[in-house]
Amino acid sequence: MIIILILVILAVGMFTFAKSVDAYVPPQNPAEIAAVNIGDTVYSGENVVSSSKIRKVPVIYHPEYLIEDLKSNQYNDFFTAIITGSVETPITQITSGKITRTGKAVGFDGPGMVTVSGEKLAVNPPETFVWGFKTPYTTAVKTANGINIVTQNKTVKSVSASDINNDSVPTNYVTASALKEWYNNSEIGDSIGLDYSLTSFNDGRNSLAPNQIKTLLNNDTIKYMTDYPSGSPVMIYNGANNQTVVGAGNSVLGYYAQYNNALRADNARTFTKGWNGTIVPPHTSASGKEDVTFTGVYDPDVSGYPSHGACPPGRALRAAVMEAGCPLPSGMSSGFMSVTIDANPSTGIKVYNPTNYPIKIVIWTVGSGTSMQIFAQAIQYTP
Repeated sequence: MIIILILVILAVGMFTFAKSVDAYVPPQNPAEIAAVNIGDTVYSGENVVSSSKIRKVPVIYHPEYLIEDLKSNQYNDFFTAIITGSVETPITQITSGKITRTGKAVGFDGPGMVTVSGEKLAVNPPETFVWGFKTPYTTAVKTANGINIVTQNKTVKSVSASDINNDSVPTNYVTASALKEWYNNSEIGDSIGLDYSLTSFNDGRNSLAPNQIKTLLNNDTIKYMTDYPSGSPVMIYNGANNQTVVGAGNSVLGYYAQYNNALRADNARTFTKGWNGTIVPPHTSASGKEDVTFTGVYDPDVSGYPSHGACPPGRALRAAVMEAGCPLPSGMSSGFMSVTIDANPSTGIKVYNPTNYPIKIVIWTVGSGTSMQIFAQAIQYTP
């Protein structure tokens, strides 16, 4: 009986000593136990804790950790602790948020973000809307004899002008013919984007390199990146529950004897293709697509060949976004001739969204020829 009492007193004393020691030992840096970088994008089910980096402590200081091992099915650590006298700090003691006892992200939809909450590792679910910006990652820089392929400011390959093709310059964004055309019309030192990352996310998460974009994001997001120019905002998550039409506009192509009306109709359809589906996140600007081509139309009153036919759908677009609360888009005028004469009707126009919610532009045509009707809507996404 006396021996048992002595052991109890000793155990209580050691436990009290351990707690006092813990108070002076700095907690482990959450970044040290993370299986990925703080700020990285993860999905539910991914492992985010590197258990091999978690500190071990004497079992006699924390016998309750053995119970946590059993709760977490960490039988190897349990038996190792019994044999060696050192037990791994339970993941529950050093993590919070959407992380399980076994170190996996769980309990959310969409792209979560690894972060630090207090002094613990955590995973935050995505905000209702998450977007970044299309940013050059790999570029081709013209030289006297060909191109240098530059990734993150480092030249990784040189290709002679005669060898420029999709095998020597693999890219999802530029065809070999377009690359050769750019080369023939550019100056030494000019550059063109070959591959892109997503940067400057609205929630502060880390940039996504091209290989991460292919692994983590869906094909719709990649297709959107392909369609739009460098610098465009790209949403990677939309958790909206509601879509509301907050602006609308319409116009008619009309007949003009002095112009080629068939080409005007083609340009009107090209305008709608260039703008349909464009999403403008809150407090950002977005243009139309860059993978559309307008046809020059002879105009006896101006030099050159302007993209006549873009103004009618431009008026519909302008009416829709301004009714939604947006200011007059850059590259547009407030008059009947809605598209500035020297602006590309797709990439040369930018819509700014001053609201707190994303706006999607939907624009389409009905009918054909000079009686073609054009309709536009600005649809707002809300939680």
